[in-house]
Amino acid sequence: MDRFEGHIAGIGTASGTRLVIGRWDTSPFGAFTDVMMEDAAGHRTLLAPTRDVADYVGATYAFDDVVLSPITSTLTCDRLAVEAGDLRVLAEIGAVTLLGRLLGLVPPRLATHPRWLALVNPVASVLVKGVATAGSAGQGRTEYYGVTSARVIARVAATWRGSDLGALAPVSPPVRFGFSSAPARPQLVAVTTTIRRPEH
Repeated sequence: MDRFEGHIAGIGTASGTRLVIGRWDTSPFGAFTDVMMEDAAGHRTLLAPTRDVADYVGATYAFDDVVLSPITSTLTCDRLAVEAGDLRVLAEIGAVTLLGRLLGLVPPRLATHPRWLALVNPVASVLVKGVATAGSAGQGRTEYYGVTSARVIARVAATWRGSDLGALAPVSPPVRFGFSSAPARPQLVAVTTTIRRPEH
């Protein structure tokens, strides 16, 4: 199994562009940040720091365009900053959400275990529309999302290719990268993603 531990930020903007930023502290590729972006016309772009990351993520999710670029990110208690080629994002992070407080009651080892995530998957999409905790990762693989905390994103300043993407907005319509979408409410979650490869 491949295991990724870090944070995912789901951000909507007034321009209609939605961003899903993965900031991974540990992974099979080491620490890295990648960005999945869908604009108002539905064009899906992956920003990845290396070809290996792009190939792996591209085999798991669907994109219309892939851009390789150095990506830097910093995460503090109150902000997330990302520079990825022509993309700049500065997000202010607010309070823990109600769901985040509930998730905090589940022991992390259980909350990130694939069996638990497969069990609670039918409930997850009811609690948070469009969200799944288990599903297909392509090529016979299964992916599990184990979220252990969630905090509000209160404000964002973002530009793409020199154009201002506008004020913070819901992640709506849902992004179409894979089996699970980001919640409509912009937020930053701490997450462990596990991908189970088929046995041969």
